Order: sequence, then structure tokens, then C-alpha cells
Amino acid sequence: MIPQLFAKSRKIVFKFGSSTLTDESGGIDVEFLASWTAQCAQLIAGGKQVVIVSSGAQAAGLSTLDKWARKKDIHYRQALCAVGQVELMASWRRAFAPHNIHTAQILLTRDDFSDSIRTLNMRNTLFTLVDEGIVPVINENDSVYVEEIKIGDNDTLAAQSAVLWGADLLVLFSDIDGIYSENPKMNPDAVHIGIVDNISVLKEKISMDGKSDFGTGGMVTKINAAELCFSYGVPSIITRGKPAALNALVLGEQRGTVFTP
Repeated sequence: MIPQLFAKSRKIVFKFGSSTLTDESGGIDVEFLASWTAQCAQLIAGGKQVVIVSSGAQAAGLSTLDKWARKKDIHYRQALCAVGQVELMASWRRAFAPHNIHTAQILLTRDDFSDSIRTLNMRNTLFTLVDEGIVPVINENDSVYVEEIKIGDNDTLAAQSAVLWGADLLVLFSDIDGIYSENPKMNPDAVHIGIVDNISVLKEKISMDGKSDFGTGGMVTKINAAELCFSYGVPSIITRGKPAALNALVLGEQRGTVFTP
């Protein structure tokens, strides 16, 4: 089903969590970005339109100013996000540059989606950028909205962006290849779930505990994001974010969990 979804989708939102974008040292994984943007450029050349929702500002800030690594105060975390956002966008820009694709930064908060004028402006900006062949890179505006630093809910931001833009598909990259009956890192007998057409039933059947070290959203927010898209008729995929993931998904060589309305 995943190759078919990619084949028929023109407008695709890709969401990257911190755990996908960072390397073992905690810095931005430049090799991963180079590989993924090369695959993305092929999609765009084939007529697809792409919007990216990217976490990673705080991790990039830590790798830049490691002297703040032990500081837990929220003001330092806001400052780290402000420093890291520059590094994060520079990394995306450099990764797309060899393919002659420009990027644009859009920083949003949840309040932006509750204001009709802001929502209209956001929508117009997205359409203009994409229509001109520019890839928007959306992130939370963590330096001004501290609650989002605490919950790390870029999954919901990705779903809201997908709905706002009228996307055909949302792809949530994670550190595991989809939804399991239990946390597969804790239970090797956990069963992978390939297709979900009833999210209420899914929530009753699975145990959604556990999250990675770098990512703060966990699997719960990914399911909730898929549920939001589900209600608007937009299919979603939760899958592992690895260097060759995009080509593998298109060719049906990588599995994930598909939420199909």
C-alpha cells in the first residue's frame, strides 16, 4: 500500500523528529540529510510537492554550545533552540543546495492555528513557496512558546500543517518502523501493525509507553497526529527515518504503519 500512496500523492508533508536528524554525538546528521535530500529532489523532479516539518533545534543548539548541556532551566532551553534553529536551517539549506532547491523557514506555534487571519497567511505562504519550487521547513517557535519545548509536539504541528496545506499524504519519520502492539525496544515479541483503519480500536489494543532519548513526542503524539489527518481524509505513514528511507518506501522495500481513512 505504501508505494501506491506515494504514487497517487502529489502534496506530501514529511516530519522529522530529533532522533532521526541527530547522529550518535547528538549533532545534526549531515550524511543522513545529504542522502535524504537527494532522494527528495528526485520526487520533486517527478512532479511531487514537498513540505518539511523538522525538529532538531534544541539538539543542534546543544551540539553548538555544549557548555550548556547540563543546564535544565527553561530560559537556557529557549536560548538553545534560538541558537540551534540557525544551525538546523543551515543544515537543510546546505543539503538541498547541490540539487538547486531553495528552502524557506517557517516558525509556528499552536496559537497560530487558532487565529483565522494567521491561518490564512500561513496557507498563502505555503502555497506560494511550494508553487515556486521552494521547500518550506516548518518548526515550532520554541524561543517564544515554552510549552512546546516541554511536550515536543511537532507531530501535531505536522498534522496541522498537512491539513492546512491540503496535503495528500503525511509521513512521520521515527526511530522505529511503525506501530507495534507493545514497545518493541522493551518486548521483542511485540507485533508490527501494518494498516490502521480504526484508530479508536488501535488505542484500545496497544500499549503506548516508552520514548527515545532525543525525541520527546513519543509514539502517542504520532498516533494522535495520524488521527487528526484521518479525520480530514489525509492518509499517514509512521516509519523509520534512515538514509535510504524515501526510496525504500517508494519501492515498497521499507515497512511502516499506514493510517488509511
